[in-house]
Amino acid sequence: MHRILRFLAACLWIAYALKPAQALATASNPSFTRPKHFQETGFLNRIIDVRGVPYHFQVYLPEEWRRDDHKQWPIILFLHGRGERGSEGMWQTQIGLPAAVRDHPERWPFILVIPQCPQDHYWTEPDMMAMALAALDQETEEFRADPARTYLSGLSLGGYGAWELARLDPKRWAAVAIAAGGIFWSYAPERWREMSTLPAEYARAVGRTPIWIFHGSDDPVVPPREDELMFAAVKAAGGNIRYWVYQGLKHDCWNRAYDEPELPRWLLSHRREPQQALPSLAERVLIPLHPPALRLTPEQLESFAGDYNDTHGQLAVTIFRQGEQLYEKNVHGEVDELAAETLNTLFYPNGNSITRLTVERDAEGRVAAVTLRDDRHEERWERRPGESSR
Repeated sequence: MHRILRFLAACLWIAYALKPAQALATASNPSFTRPKHFQETGFLNRIIDVRGVPYHFQVYLPEEWRRDDHKQWPIILFLHGRGERGSEGMWQTQIGLPAAVRDHPERWPFILVIPQCPQDHYWTEPDMMAMALAALDQETEEFRADPARTYLSGLSLGGYGAWELARLDPKRWAAVAIAAGGIFWSYAPERWREMSTLPAEYARAVGRTPIWIFHGSDDPVVPPREDELMFAAVKAAGGNIRYWVYQGLKHDCWNRAYDEPELPRWLLSHRREPQQALPSLAERVLIPLHPPALRLTPEQLESFAGDYNDTHGQLAVTIFRQGEQLYEKNVHGEVDELAAETLNTLFYPNGNSITRLTVERDAEGRVAAVTLRDDRHEERWERRPGESSR
């Protein structure tokens, strides 16, 4: 009996001693309570069962999506590339359109359906296309997507699948956007034997469904000739096609393509109406990697030279002239060449094609500051006091 009493006393002492620690833990880790009308948006894990086989995939809901407002949303079926195949249902959101949506959700007021093709399979296989369409049908019904604003997009391997889906059911899609794709599948090289007839067959099938294709001029994986042939075939058939070639880019042209602010606007400009007479259009545009550099005098080059501080007053970069070239050196000692697009805009001829330095001048026309702008952010660097520009 004494042993039992001693044991109970010890337990009570331990419980008493732990009580302050538990209170502290509760205070520092308050329980999470969801708002009364909470609903999930963003990238959500989903599963579709096709003929008894479960497939994991993702759906993206914009932050403004509401379950109770009865609004119909535009919806995009996105097919990923070869490197994102798998069965975990998530890797396919890392590049292409899902990555662009993460960077700029304000540009993409769409529901996205993002299925995943298993390893050792291809989007052009009937079972894989059936799975993708089943996922699209499931999410269209649950999240009230607009059938008249259903779009299709894919990159690389997914571009092959997108062409196939566009050919098989062209009336389903209000518009189609494809990056680094084609119809001559790398895993079926014998299709090139039909080069003189196959593009025309696809062109006749898609009719005037609006199509926008993108390709890097130096793509070593999917030859630009694939899109050249498809552009020529759709044009000859009186279809509706835009073809943008990114000069100097390789296979991953989708980074530029999905970053084009015009792309989501172009998609939304199209609706699928039964009586709609779509126009014939054929546009081919070569997009230079960098603009032509403006040739500056030594005095103009020297006018940019100096040390530039960030918003905390710390040195950010030094701009200096060397001969007829302008350079930027950061605090880590890394040096990049600069070139002038205009007298008030500098770019990086050996770097990112989007990033710019915008020049601010004082009342006397001297360089006072520069602002670095890329697609996602900006940094203002002020010229150090006492730095003169000649």
